[in-house]
Amino acid sequence: MVENNSAKSVLQVGFLLALTALTGTGVMAFTNYHTKDIIEANQRQVLIRSLTSVLPNVEYDNDLIEDVITVTDQERLGSKSPLSIYRARYKSEPRAAVITSVAPNGYNGPIKIIVGIERDGVISGVRVVDHRETPGLGDAIDAQRSDWILGFTGRSSQNTSTAQWQVKKDGGEFDQFTGATITPRAVVKAVHNSLQYFETHRQELFVVTENADATDHLHHKTLSVTDQK
Repeated sequence: MVENNSAKSVLQVGFLLALTALTGTGVMAFTNYHTKDIIEANQRQVLIRSLTSVLPNVEYDNDLIEDVITVTDQERLGSKSPLSIYRARYKSEPRAAVITSVAPNGYNGPIKIIVGIERDGVISGVRVVDHRETPGLGDAIDAQRSDWILGFTGRSSQNTSTAQWQVKKDGGEFDQFTGATITPRAVVKAVHNSLQYFETHRQELFVVTENADATDHLHHKTLSVTDQK
């Protein structure tokens, strides 16, 4: 009798655990289903704010998030993975591109940036969108921490030579941070590389093709343009 009661208790405990697991899974699935649209809408708004922050004086009338291609160029854009480039147009005419790029050699790891570049090759703005640099030192690259990142606005290959695209410690035009040279050096190089990528691929970046089979992280259609290096 004791053995039967013990087996019964084990079965009851197992049933309760299974029921709890199923209930938890159901609640999570229900919550995910009903919050998915809200999460995606919030992600979209964050992305829009980031893109518009580097296009402050650019006039455009298209949906930046929808007018996007993915490209791969580890040498210039710093990543083996495809990165997004958003195109700004006015009355279907190209106005600017926002290039997603990576500075792979930050002090504490890769630094992800976006670089707005107008059609004539002038930088309209740069922002750091992801980094793990040291608070109080390397995090001065963040626009919320200092105005250092604003120093790229208005720069181009016409008014800033290759030798000037370095921090002042290396003989260039850009300030380094007290006690932190690696971080700004990495960002300056990444911005310059992004500009060079734009100039090399200026024409094809704005071409509209029919190959819309890729998808970005917000589940919007993109055009797949991969440069083989």
